Amino acid sequence: MYFVLKSLHILSVVIFLGNIITGVFWKMHGDRVGTATARAQALDGVIHSDRWFTLPGVLAIIITGVLLALKQGYPLLTTKWILWSIILFGISGVVFQFFVARLQKRLLDVARAGIAGSWNDAEYQRLSREWLLWGAVATLAPVGALVLMVTKPV
Repeated sequence: MYFVLKSLHILSVVIFLGNIITGVFWKMHGDRVGTATARAQALDGVIHSDRWFTLPGVLAIIITGVLLALKQGYPLLTTKWILWSIILFGISGVVFQFFVARLQKRLLDVARAGIAGSWNDAEYQRLSREWLLWGAVATLAPVGALVLMVTKPV
């Protein structure tokens, strides 16, 4: 049972991190093409992939992680590398929910308005800079958790 849980946990982390990192690639690709249509398509894809991969990945990571810790006898809140991983993962979730997801929707709205003939480049660029900043926090925090989980420092 341990190896099944661990395999599912690792697979969930790969899907989660892979999707959030790939989302940056697709947004940048849409921006590089430069049309409102390409930007809207990329953002729509990023938003949908978050629903299909990021959010289920989060649930699977939490469930399998807690079960693994309990199965191995690690106290969740007094094992420092687990506690800090939970904190980093939580920071990522809060930043994603309150900043990244909202910015993605606003960016998509600006791109769709551009398709309709009302392109606002200044607004799109401003939102993109915010998205990049908060997206970096939302991505680097779970990467930090990954490092802690692999290295298990005392």
